[in-house]
Amino acid sequence: MVQTESTMMDLGSPAPDFALPDTDGKLVQLADLGGKNGLLVAFICNHCPFVKHLRDELARLGHECQEKGVAMVAISSNNPQTHPDDSPQKMAEEKAAAGYPFAYLFDEEQSVAKDFRAACTPDFFLFDSELKLYYRGRFDDSTPKNGRPITGHDLRSALDSLLNGEQPPQPQYPSIGCNIKWKPGNEPDYFG
Repeated sequence: MVQTESTMMDLGSPAPDFALPDTDGKLVQLADLGGKNGLLVAFICNHCPFVKHLRDELARLGHECQEKGVAMVAISSNNPQTHPDDSPQKMAEEKAAAGYPFAYLFDEEQSVAKDFRAACTPDFFLFDSELKLYYRGRFDDSTPKNGRPITGHDLRSALDSLLNGEQPPQPQYPSIGCNIKWKPGNEPDYFG
């Protein structure tokens, strides 16, 4: 595991378009997600201890987003050849076990991760109703070993600010987690 931080894409950036299969094999496109108040994109995977650490709270946040008119989707871009726990079949099992109420998509070519400049799992990107980046960074300051409670404070505060029509919160802190498991030779220029 290489502990990695978010790249912190520029606020106001448009949401990159994508079309990826979900855990049922159905193709999901950005245009299909349709949150009237925004969109939350989470880059996650099954095996990462940082994602496992907030798994229950992530599922809870998915339900909150639905109630607030914010679409949510999770994407795994990891290489299942080197990390078989992140295969599409295992993703389907994890979605059911975790109770994720959002689509969990597989980025086999890793191109969507690159378009978002996603670097780690978890990595969060909150877009406004016009699909402009409003928040990127951490869930909260809890990690698997620091003993702080898992609250989702940073991301939930950003979500509330967005829904209240406020300016993006500052400062925004990068997420920290496992690096995305790039296929050999497919590593982006920001990895390393």
